[in-house]
Amino acid sequence: MDNKRVLLAVILSLAILLGYNYFFIPQPVAPPKGSFDAGQQSAQRAPDDSRAAGPAAQLSQAPAVAPPAAVNSQREGRDIYVETSLYQAVFSENGGGVKSFKLKNYKEELGPDAAFKELNKQEKFNELPLYFSWGNEPTSAVVPLYEADKTELQLRSGDTATLTMRTTLPSGVVISRIMTFRDDSYEIGLAVSVFNSSQEDQVQGAGYLRLVNEPLTKNDNNKFVFTGPALFQNNALEQIKLKNLEDGAVQRTGDLEWVAYEGVYFMMAVIPEGNRQTAHFELLGKEKVSSTLTAGVVAITPGAEKTYSYKVFFGPKKLTILKDIGHNLNKAVNFGWFDFLAKPMLFLLNFLYSYIPNYGVGIILVTVIIKLLFWPISYKGMKSMKTMQKLQPKMTQIREKYGQDRERMNKEIMQLYKTYKVSPLGGCLPMLLQIPVFFALYRLLMQTIELRHAPFFGWIIDLSAPDRLYLGFDIPYLGGLPVLTLFMGASMFLQQKMTPAQGDPTMAKMMMFLPVIFTFMFINFASGLVLYWFVNNLLSIAQQYAINKAPD
Repeated sequence: MDNKRVLLAVILSLAILLGYNYFFIPQPVAPPKGSFDAGQQSAQRAPDDSRAAGPAAQLSQAPAVAPPAAVNSQREGRDIYVETSLYQAVFSENGGGVKSFKLKNYKEELGPDAAFKELNKQEKFNELPLYFSWGNEPTSAVVPLYEADKTELQLRSGDTATLTMRTTLPSGVVISRIMTFRDDSYEIGLAVSVFNSSQEDQVQGAGYLRLVNEPLTKNDNNKFVFTGPALFQNNALEQIKLKNLEDGAVQRTGDLEWVAYEGVYFMMAVIPEGNRQTAHFELLGKEKVSSTLTAGVVAITPGAEKTYSYKVFFGPKKLTILKDIGHNLNKAVNFGWFDFLAKPMLFLLNFLYSYIPNYGVGIILVTVIIKLLFWPISYKGMKSMKTMQKLQPKMTQIREKYGQDRERMNKEIMQLYKTYKVSPLGGCLPMLLQIPVFFALYRLLMQTIELRHAPFFGWIIDLSAPDRLYLGFDIPYLGGLPVLTLFMGASMFLQQKMTPAQGDPTMAKMMMFLPVIFTFMFINFASGLVLYWFVNNLLSIAQQYAINKAPD
């Protein structure tokens, strides 16, 4: 009976590990279908004090954008360069959107000559992030040609600056975009005013602010972590998977705190100021997503003005930064079911990093701390397994003696457990209790931006990437040699050899394959996660050695 329980525990553990992404990542609410109904309410408040931004020099390398025929142009639209200490951005007078947005503290890849991380991948003017249209939806509106009050902003420490762009639509409506940047913040203020210059006619329409996005990084482990559109409403995060958009557009209406496109490590978010908003999400290609915010249809009388105010965040998904922005933007950092465990671990990891600036060392110390917390439980479990091993001959005798009477056999076995004060599940319990901790660390180490491009030592130069030691030639399917992963597998094999065997020899042989399975499973996991498992194995080996040497 106990053999079956042990085998069941192993199978359940593997099933949980392999099926984690299906079962433990929250599933989004089934999306309602419908047309893009703007609703009847809109934002009424004036622009808020906002922040962030500013480039110039290197931004001539921004992606070239071919103006569509719809651009209302008497001249060539200019690029406006904004640079701050945090990013370099390029805005276009053709539609007013973001042509390029590069983060100066993050690189596309490892290496001293690597380019700054680019958040925008769109080229069409009406698909550039922060494209605004009034009266018509972004897909059908004529792309306006703005005139900016400056073509370059260079912010220094403590600076705040504004950029104003204006255009007049054929209807006589004057649209003014005022963007406010602050040197030390990723937050940007955006106020769009719509002025009816007519002396007689009332105009009616809705304002639409649009983001069009694709995956922000090619190798962001997005097979394991959510990438796509998201929103925060009614104190709850909703992440909309692309497969939910394949059947049609998804629309949400209500008091939306923010709407965003999330990558694993970065996000582009819009925080609308006002009451009821409608967010419309639509799939434009295999992975391209359009996210549009509108506050509803309004009528503007002659000589009157309507202002739409937003705060914008284009930057890293780092908890401390997102908390400073406010508006529950920090909820975008979501570690799934075990968020309540992962967040304290992240705090501890960053706390240790403030004293020892190496996240690999931090992972080792966090592993030791977790092991110490679980030490009494795991010690008791290992002792139970050792006792169970010694009881195997007695249990064999009972089975041989009462094999034909299962009720009597089970009664005698239970009496044996009671006499020696041991539980058949005692060895499995510590492993089961540590599964939530493992999954919390799994999510933490796979998606926390602190580990992106963070070195440990030697060949481990990126704790968010798989462990590879390059030997001067490519190993098929691997590239380099997964040294740390092989060490992890070897340590697991040694731990298995030291663990008291329970059950028949066939069961013991089956258990010896477990390290091989785990090695293959971990071969493409982040090296930070492999490091945790390797150190945990070493500590378990030391604990098992102490128990095996201890007198009975």
